[in-house]
Amino acid sequence: MLERLATWSRKRSPWVFHINASSCNGCDIELVASLTPLYDIERFGAILVPSPRHADVLIVTGTVNAQTKDRLRRVYEQVPEPKHVIALGACAAAGGVFKGCYNVGQGVQDVIPVDMFIPGCPPRPEAIMYGVLKLLGEVK
Repeated sequence: MLERLATWSRKRSPWVFHINASSCNGCDIELVASLTPLYDIERFGAILVPSPRHADVLIVTGTVNAQTKDRLRRVYEQVPEPKHVIALGACAAAGGVFKGCYNVGQGVQDVIPVDMFIPGCPPRPEAIMYGVLKLLGEVK
């Protein structure tokens, strides 16, 4: 009974932590736009938290390079179980327009496990909201 209640609350009120792994800030702006009253992702219960220790969902934007790889892994380890990771934008998924540069890795999935990819450069706030809700719909 207690486990069902915990699962229900995680689906209804996901706490999101955002980490920028060296992006151009286009995805960051769209993520913040999804929090504004125009789109209002908080009406679905999702709130942005200031600490990864309180988060259920980790949203990663930008490319992963040598400097951010260890930091990203450390932040991922701070998120309590069960945790979910969203790679937001083309850069987080596969390097985007920076793919092939000397300091850019392939994507977030090479460093930490990713549950959902939201494509776009940058993705629209509607796509971000749909991705978060779709991920939580699949939480068992």
